[in-house]
Amino acid sequence: MQIRKRITITYVTLSVLSTLMLSIIVFVLFRQNNRYYFLKRLQDRAKIVASIHYQNDPKKAEYYRKLKAEGLEELIDENDFVLKVNGGNTFEYNTDLNLPPEFYSEVMQKKTSWIEESSRYYYGQIFNESGQKYMVIITAKDRRGHFSSVYIVRILFFGGLAFIILAYFLGRFLARRFVLPLSRITKEVKRISASNLHNRLPQPENDDEMSDLTSTFNDMLDRLETSFEIQANFINNASHELKTPITTIIAESEIMLLKKREPEEYQQALANIYNQASRLGNLTESLLKLTLTGYDGQKQVKDVARLDELLMDVKADLDKLYPENRVMLRLDELPEDDSLLLMPCNKPLIELALSNIISNGVKYSNNETVFVTLGATKMQLTVTITDIGIGIPPEDIPHLYEPFFRGKEASRYNGYGLGLPLAMKIIRMHHGELKIQSQPDHGTIVTIAFRKD
Repeated sequence: MQIRKRITITYVTLSVLSTLMLSIIVFVLFRQNNRYYFLKRLQDRAKIVASIHYQNDPKKAEYYRKLKAEGLEELIDENDFVLKVNGGNTFEYNTDLNLPPEFYSEVMQKKTSWIEESSRYYYGQIFNESGQKYMVIITAKDRRGHFSSVYIVRILFFGGLAFIILAYFLGRFLARRFVLPLSRITKEVKRISASNLHNRLPQPENDDEMSDLTSTFNDMLDRLETSFEIQANFINNASHELKTPITTIIAESEIMLLKKREPEEYQQALANIYNQASRLGNLTESLLKLTLTGYDGQKQVKDVARLDELLMDVKADLDKLYPENRVMLRLDELPEDDSLLLMPCNKPLIELALSNIISNGVKYSNNETVFVTLGATKMQLTVTITDIGIGIPPEDIPHLYEPFFRGKEASRYNGYGLGLPLAMKIIRMHHGELKIQSQPDHGTIVTIAFRKD
């Protein structure tokens, strides 16, 4: 079912329920009001009838009769009865009254009571005159109240029906008005494809949910466009990086096969082929490691290791690769509680990430001193790598995590631009955060923070 129809049906349903509840309340209050005033009139007549019955003076009795006949509004099918109460719970019974015993009992106990039967009301009240009790019962039909109730029911019925019909059209209008911005967004979204990801939805002027939806969708398009650009750059750069050594190997082999060569020429050609094959192997290995982290940045974490021991293992490996490196580990401010240094991790991958970042510090500082500091609290583990190398230009920092990206200054050094993107994916996989602060010709500070659950 379309949202427009749902809104219309919901609005009409709520209108019906609210109209029905309001009609019931109005009807009940109207009936109670009619009943109250009709019983009040019966009570006035009961007092007058009691006064006529008490009077020994014929003139006063005639006065009350005239007052009852001419001073009060006439009631339909009115009748009155005066029953003498003999004492206790006994009284003189009138056969013209066919009332339930409960009515008489309630009148005797509460001194007053009333009942209704088919729009006819019976009102009874106890009066006491000179030690003698009388039960006065007044009965009449509330025809006006009945007709008024029927009339108000008709008004409520037809008025409610008209309001429901109006609610239907109002619901359709409101549904169309609320859904129209969503329909516009849907129409614009259908026009956007991979070939025109630069298009954006027009931002509404008002600040509401549709504006938030438009902003969210435009932000998603920004991320998609960036991802497509990164993917396209990745494919182009990977193709170029892979094609270059392969082309060199093929060309060198074809030249050697054209004719017989001297042993020295074969040795030189094999050395070139070996260098290009090594480059191709290193590049392939880096791409495979990047793939190991998964496209979604998730991989099963199995190990629990001490971060200080991981850093010492990384330093030992670097000493083998770069015997003259000047990496200095600062582990003198570690907490006394060794459990604060533990973290769940995939040990080979986390070592690879730390090694890549520290190796970059060694490489791009021309083997100057690189400081590695470890800090630990109950909330997180922090590794800070500081070098005094060439630094990173501000315009290059947003692109550092794109595979194969290399800045102008970094292109003077050997590498493929895969180490930092690989390290970022590994750190994110371990619920960590990587921050880089750098200033050209002054060095770089890399901060890695691993949150503890």
